[in-house]
Order: sequence, then C-alpha cells, then structure tokens
Amino acid sequence: MDFHEIIQAAGGYMDLAGVAVMVIGAIVSLPMAMRGFQPRRLPDGAEPLSVYRSYRQLLGRSILLGLELLVAADIIRTVAVTPTFESVGVLAIIVLIRTFLSFSLELEITGRWPWQKQPEGSSAASPAG
Repeated sequence: MDFHEIIQAAGGYMDLAGVAVMVIGAIVSLPMAMRGFQPRRLPDGAEPLSVYRSYRQLLGRSILLGLELLVAADIIRTVAVTPTFESVGVLAIIVLIRTFLSFSLELEITGRWPWQKQPEGSSAASPAG
C-alpha cells in the first residue's frame, strides 16, 4: 500500500465517521428529546424547550459534528495528495458551502452567530420556538 492509497483510505474512513455521526445522532436524538432533554445553560427566565425544538437542537449538533468530519476528510484527500489548483479550488468551494451550513445550523441551534457571546443573565439569546 503506497502513500496515496493510505491517504485515500484515511479520507474514506473520515467520510464514514462523518456520515455515521449524523445517522447515529439522528437516531439517538429522538429518544433524548422525547425524555425531555434540556440544554444545561438555559438563559434566566427562558421557557423549557418543546420536544420538537429539543430534537432539532440535538439533531443540529449531530449534523454540525458530522460536517466537521466530512470537511476534515476532504482536506486530507485534497491537500495530502499532490494538490492542483483545480482540486484546491474544489476544496475551497466545498469548505465554503459546509462552513455556511455550519453557521446556519449554529444560528438555528443557539439563536446567535458562532462569534457572538451569550449575554450574561439575558433571555434575549433564547432560541425561538
């Protein structure tokens, strides 16, 4: 097995891990939401999350982690094996799209952008739902 095959296999395993995280997360999130899972840090005065909202947050977190693993797999395959301008360009587009999805999911889950801090003791950052 040469270096190229090892890198391709590593990227394939990372892809598999990313998909597995999303699938297992979707399956595990449902019973957790049904049992009334609530985030540890709800803002003061915030209402408990509904089952639907709780499931969406848990599922969103699983998707975020899966996307991170898929991006890592793309980077491994593209950068480690003789990068060309075309392959780096394709990687840049993939990372850009997945980053946009990650930011959108983060906004959906927490109600704020990833770079925004949660206000201390404020219910203004409470997710809608």
